[in-house]
Amino acid sequence: MSDAELAARLVREAGTLADRMRAGGLEAQTKTSVSDVVTAADHAAERQVIETLATERPDDGVLGEEGADHRGSTGRIWVIDPVDGTYNFLAGLDWWCSAIALTDGDELLLGAIHHPASGRTFVGGPGLASTVNGVPLEPIADRPLAESCLATYLHPPFLDHEVGEAFDRMAGRAATMRMLGSGSMDATAVAEGRLHVICQHSVPPWDALPGAAIICGAGGVTRRVRAAGVEWYVAGAPTAVDEVCAALTEGVWRRP
Repeated sequence: MSDAELAARLVREAGTLADRMRAGGLEAQTKTSVSDVVTAADHAAERQVIETLATERPDDGVLGEEGADHRGSTGRIWVIDPVDGTYNFLAGLDWWCSAIALTDGDELLLGAIHHPASGRTFVGGPGLASTVNGVPLEPIADRPLAESCLATYLHPPFLDHEVGEAFDRMAGRAATMRMLGSGSMDATAVAEGRLHVICQHSVPPWDALPGAAIICGAGGVTRRVRAAGVEWYVAGAPTAVDEVCAALTEGVWRRP
């Protein structure tokens, strides 16, 4: 089984398990805020992925949102987000998924995202054309930020803060904005051209890498830039990404 096939299997199985557990009823525990929650389904789905990887890729490492951290001997790491969008998941909203990425050192190899509500599985990477249920995605069309729908999120405590000022500069130049609550799901929408650019600060690897792989595999770009004392993750249509980075830093920003 190829890495891409395995990744698709892992997220389908994790998403199916989480969805089944949600149907049976779940309670949540708060992590850092009312919107940052975890359930037994998050832990069970992550554990299932780890157990499968122990059989299929025993020498690889794993890094999971719910605590898995094993480096392995190959330099390759599977980065796991068993339920991305847990607040939505718990609230009965459909904008959540299971996601995984595979890295080799600093290189992002591929990502996979499964959306249980629609039964669709996205797979792609910088060197792997992105697909949904095996069907190739059309290349991401380039467009300016002023004609783009921005997917983002900012925790309310940062609104009256220099981070909020940078956010306002960036968001104010987009055509429109959505806060939907799942970074990996937002990335699938960017890859399909339904949204156009993603920007958020302090994004952990399990929230960024699966979607970054899908966006890159569809011809988009990803960047990281420091502004207002934090690191921002930006991904999507190349021109919109450039203009987001310029707005965040209040200067002319160019791709290296």
